Amino acid sequence: MDTVLTNVNMVALTPEHGYQIVSHAHIGVAQGRIMFVDNGPLPACHGHPEIIDCQGALVTPGLIDCHTHLIHAGSRAEEFEMRMKGATYADIAANGGGILSTVLATRAASEETLYSLANQRLDGLRQEGVTTVEIKSGYGLTLDDELKMLRVARRLGEQTDINVSTTLLAAHALPPEFAHNADGYIAHICKDIIPAAAQEQLADAVDVFCEGIAFSPEHCQHVFQAAQQHGLAIKGHTEQLSHLGGSALAASMGAWSVDHLEYLDEAGVRALAANQTVATLLPGAFYFLRETQLPPIALLRQHGVPIALSTDFNPGTSPIASLRIIMNMGSTLFGLTPEECLRGVTQYAAQALGMSHQRGQIKPGMVADLAIWDLSYPAELTYRLGVPDLIGRMVNGQLFPASRHPIHSPMRMLSHTAGDAYDH
Repeated sequence: MDTVLTNVNMVALTPEHGYQIVSHAHIGVAQGRIMFVDNGPLPACHGHPEIIDCQGALVTPGLIDCHTHLIHAGSRAEEFEMRMKGATYADIAANGGGILSTVLATRAASEETLYSLANQRLDGLRQEGVTTVEIKSGYGLTLDDELKMLRVARRLGEQTDINVSTTLLAAHALPPEFAHNADGYIAHICKDIIPAAAQEQLADAVDVFCEGIAFSPEHCQHVFQAAQQHGLAIKGHTEQLSHLGGSALAASMGAWSVDHLEYLDEAGVRALAANQTVATLLPGAFYFLRETQLPPIALLRQHGVPIALSTDFNPGTSPIASLRIIMNMGSTLFGLTPEECLRGVTQYAAQALGMSHQRGQIKPGMVADLAIWDLSYPAELTYRLGVPDLIGRMVNGQLFPASRHPIHSPMRMLSHTAGDAYDH
């Protein structure tokens, strides 16, 4: 045993009882994995583990942000101003703004610049208990620039205090080099970009933007087929602005998740349920764009579709590096319960990244990704905003104190004990 957290108020996610607090629990960790969870007498721990008394701190699975566009250069604050004056998302895109303005800035930026910018954004997520994040490409739209973004994402994942899942999103927008030639660009993605990303092992999944201002379901099907031929998982930006059937298509092909979903219909919900595809909701974009069409929450619940939540951090429609704000929006805007929000950024977010077998819950055999909070009840994670409640994160079994001034840091609550007394 490497580490034992004692005197923990552990949040257990169970299908039968929602979430439960297991008081006075112990969590044993070895080689980066949870070895035991117990709330009786401390089990015998061989070796010389570090014993950490958490003094009643609340412990949840490490939070997972399963849909982000963290890597980009430039700002789109001017577009925000335009929208506040009446311009629509489609209007801005039709006039050369939107995604393409970020594409030009990102193409011009070096890998080092992109790494520095994205790492700063990651800090906001780290400070709120995030231990795993998905990062998409999609602001390069050329072979070299898409691979550049994915290399930066992989490099971010080499840090010991964060896990990174990478997604190729070359089918994000039509680049200027392929103006009025969507078929040609999709062929380029399928024949050149996907094979190169797979060969260099830069992507875990491939995503598409299935929308009238982006790509048709037929285009998306070609991309999905190419991804699967190269052993990559698939995901989809679907039903955000209109209903094209992209969600049902992606689900029928085994997608990990489909995301946004404001215009998803019951047939699409049934397709998600039948194929165990996660519905990832992105209330930040809904809020930022002042949308009024709500995702079909009642239908998703009725058909037992797992619901994940994510920041969708991006420069145009959700520049929000706060998963807890997103949890609050999930409740206040979409009507999700605090339990659904917590499950949506842990258990179901892990499923949306193909990681449900190793992350997102606290139980033996899972990777030891934990968040330790100066809180009494799990609903406070969704209810309260702006208070630095995080004490520390455990990532792959390694403990990282929250980055606060040491005099005021609640990390003082954690007391360490020599492990010899538990060496039986």
